[in-house]
Amino acid sequence: MNLKIAVLAGDGIGPEVVLQAMKALKATAVMFDHEFIFEEALVGAAAIEKTGKPLPEQTLNLCLNTDAVLFGAIGDLKYDNDPEAKIRPEQGLFQLRKALGLFVNNKPIKPYDGLLESSPLKKEIIEGTDFLIYRELSGGIYFDEKTINDEGTIATDLCKYTEEQILKIAHLAFQAAQKRRKIVSLIDKANVLETSRLWRKVVTTVSKDYPDVELNYLYVDNAAKQIIAKPKQFDVVLTENLFGDILSDMSSIITGSIGMLASSSIGDTHALFEPVHGTFPQAKGKNIANPFASILSAGLLLEYFGLHKEAKKIHDAVEKAIALKVVTMDLNPESKFGTNEVGDFISNFILDKDDLLYFNNDNVSIGQSTIV
Repeated sequence: MNLKIAVLAGDGIGPEVVLQAMKALKATAVMFDHEFIFEEALVGAAAIEKTGKPLPEQTLNLCLNTDAVLFGAIGDLKYDNDPEAKIRPEQGLFQLRKALGLFVNNKPIKPYDGLLESSPLKKEIIEGTDFLIYRELSGGIYFDEKTINDEGTIATDLCKYTEEQILKIAHLAFQAAQKRRKIVSLIDKANVLETSRLWRKVVTTVSKDYPDVELNYLYVDNAAKQIIAKPKQFDVVLTENLFGDILSDMSSIITGSIGMLASSSIGDTHALFEPVHGTFPQAKGKNIANPFASILSAGLLLEYFGLHKEAKKIHDAVEKAIALKVVTMDLNPESKFGTNEVGDFISNFILDKDDLLYFNNDNVSIGQSTIV
């Protein structure tokens, strides 16, 4: 298969982790006889510094004319610490999602056996957890009208949803559940919000088309507690934009680190793949950022194009790295492996370089690995 992939590394640790995902994809292309062409472009704070825009036209045109987008991270403390800033890095991602028509974000929540002890939650609580979060991306409070009065003392954020927006993602969630354990959990705040009551009405109607799938309803505050206390009850979690953003980040506790959480954002004709974590500016340039989420996002990219054997190879590589403790310090504080070494290990595994699989922990320092 020939694929043209736009690479938007972004800010902070984005370029470092995306580089490791590209290594994995390049190794996959070699082993499975594919051709992947990568074209890089600016987005976020890096784009603002050079062009004045968080999403330059050149970047958008590239994304519109490629098969998929591999995304890093976006944001900068310079803007986080300036509430008066009119142009912000995050605007670039929102604009990109809208321009590409991305309406559903999918995050798999499934801990690796080798990381069960890395989670602050008890092993018996998280072991066997396996659910998907389907988060609506095109509407809600992030996208609708925002106002602030002249004095800067009163602000509003409109939360609006249409029946059509809910229908599109609801059908996808039920179809996903049919291939799994056949349970959809709708997360809302229907006791308070009119938009949530619309969600319940529409999703209940959609559920009648899928009589083999059980539909549950949970208020978002209860859902947050249940995901932590009894995560194994969930199969497909369906929710709106804001709730999905919060719940997915919270769910990273189950995986042991937010550095393990991959995601795909899908539209009718375009798709974007990115780690859930942020820019982690404190780690920028130090070779300590966890690249697994970005690498696993590359695996989701392969799955999107039906390359399931190739995606499994990436998952197997990550599993092997964890088993051999070839991980970054967020997963093992005593680890001497860095971002680049983990990426090299994944690439070597995909390439079946058996003689390069075993890293000598005693002789490895961050930034330099000894392979035996």
